[in-house]
Amino acid sequence: MSSTSIDDLLAFEEEAAPAGPQPRRSRARPVLRSLAWAAAVVAVLLVGLRAVGLQISLPVLIAGVLAVLAVRRITALLAPPPPQPAGGRVVTGEEDGTYNWDTRDALRTAINRWERPLDWSTTRAERFTDVVLPRLGELADERMRLKHGVTRESDPARARVLLGDRLWTFLEIPPRRTPSPRDLAAIVAELEKI
Repeated sequence: MSSTSIDDLLAFEEEAAPAGPQPRRSRARPVLRSLAWAAAVVAVLLVGLRAVGLQISLPVLIAGVLAVLAVRRITALLAPPPPQPAGGRVVTGEEDGTYNWDTRDALRTAINRWERPLDWSTTRAERFTDVVLPRLGELADERMRLKHGVTRESDPARARVLLGDRLWTFLEIPPRRTPSPRDLAAIVAELEKI
């Protein structure tokens, strides 16, 4: 079993340029291919139109076919690249600059869990008291449990000291109205200090 360091995994080596002269691609080849397609399409259209008894000027038919092929070529050049298959994504070490908006974003989900109840509680104070305040209390208890090994239920006196009087009062005595965004920001700042 070989040992590989993180530096070995993240090392970047440039590929050496291929030795020898590169074959030059002729620019005339795509033009000739397009003209051959145009001639073939003109011939088929001319035969088809004559078979049904319609007459059209040859220069107009050629100009129309060339215009359609030119528009087709331009739209092909301007089209976005085809999407990569989901399972076969190649990881190159650098982000490709795209974001898959169709996937569920964990951060957006977490924000929505707070955004919706806060939005609903702006018009109804009881909604804040019933939904948001218990979540803030759970958050405070979890932070105290992780950092200090206590919760409001297990050791109320120590929890009160850790929370501070303002945060303790806010969590234990439900406010009569929904706090303003400034007050809520101050409460969250105090929660982050725990």
